[in-house]
Amino acid sequence: MAVPENLRRVAVIGNGIMGHGISQVFATAGKEVVMIGRAEASLAAATERIHDSLALFKEQGLLSGTQVEAAAGRISTSTRLEDAAGAELVVEAVPEDTELKLATFGALDALCPPPAVLASSSGRPASSLVARVRNRGRVVAAHFWNPAQLLPLVEVCAGPETDADVVPWVVEQLRSAGKKPVVVDREIDGFIGNRLQFALLREALALWSEGVASAEAIDTAVKGSFGRRLSVTGPLQSAQLGGVGTMYEFSRFLFPSLATATEPPGRMLDAGLYAWADDERKDLLAARYAELFRHLAADSTEIGAYS
Repeated sequence: MAVPENLRRVAVIGNGIMGHGISQVFATAGKEVVMIGRAEASLAAATERIHDSLALFKEQGLLSGTQVEAAAGRISTSTRLEDAAGAELVVEAVPEDTELKLATFGALDALCPPPAVLASSSGRPASSLVARVRNRGRVVAAHFWNPAQLLPLVEVCAGPETDADVVPWVVEQLRSAGKKPVVVDREIDGFIGNRLQFALLREALALWSEGVASAEAIDTAVKGSFGRRLSVTGPLQSAQLGGVGTMYEFSRFLFPSLATATEPPGRMLDAGLYAWADDERKDLLAARYAELFRHLAADSTEIGAYS
């Protein structure tokens, strides 16, 4: 299958948590974007979130006023799936409902002729989305992380029927939009990031539910130790720097006692992990956003994404 020669127009299907951020990413990169949702009210709310986010990018010095205005002007909205036709790249970002996703890809396959590429931003393998798709060679997973406009990673993974040209083309488009794509060589539930994230969550929940330590102590232990290193050295780089012999021997000692539960503890639903006041939650989110912007500023200097 041939891939599109150029990427001029992107259709984003869904305007929720992920959809509005993905729309901002491509609009900032100079692409015309149509954000398609179910209702005018939700599309208006998503557009407002994009404008607020672009204002933060300007405030942080990552975009000029002219760039903000241009990016906002490249985004149109629609409640008609048919308006995805004509886009070279269609990114699905609908809620995590299997029937909805299958129906969406089936409809997009009929509406958007090849070589348009159909990508899913969820953590689902491409092969799980193509039951109603005839042109399966153009379907690919492109898993963005939330918030999509701030976190650079996109995990790109072909299905067994995905054409060989599709993944390199998607990677090229993402890099040109300032993202840091990684290729997952074979399909696996959760891809890379979620598997690592939930492995850590499983162990943290086990320590908490078994009374080994409080939630505060567990989070402090992560933030004050390897959490600080991870943005510079990933887990395998850290193992290499620490000495693979040492890490091998300690792994032999520790692996047998690590959590292997197949269900999360019910206590987390019954009582929650923290009793936060509204202001505490807002302050924590603000601190996280500030740190993500700090990293994004460093990324933009490295790759020139917003210059």
